Amino acid sequence: MPDPELADAVSGHTIRFTWMSGPTEGKTHEHMFHADGTVEWRDAGMPQKPPVENRPAQPAKERPAYAAIRVAADIYLVSYLASSGYTLTVVLNFQDRSIVGFASGAKEWYPLRGSLEVVG
Repeated sequence: MPDPELADAVSGHTIRFTWMSGPTEGKTHEHMFHADGTVEWRDAGMPQKPPVENRPAQPAKERPAYAAIRVAADIYLVSYLASSGYTLTVVLNFQDRSIVGFASGAKEWYPLRGSLEVVG
């Protein structure tokens, strides 16, 4: 696989995704997009764990790779394939803090909408 593009607006940042539609509607997931091109995430509603940026990172070999590509001013396409077999592909609009995209597996496909918040 060629080295994916890692846009500076995403790479090295922690971004919360709050879902307004799709299978995780009403939930918030915190994503840490590491500068090495890997991503880790957690359910932000689970209080037993500290925020991603305040705990040791998973080893890079255990984290999936992501791509973050600039589409237009303040708009980025982000995608990764999770170990669960689901691919998340979303457009992050930093102008209005919206998210649109798709979660898909081998036999399932879900359109998504949500909002974003950069937290780190």
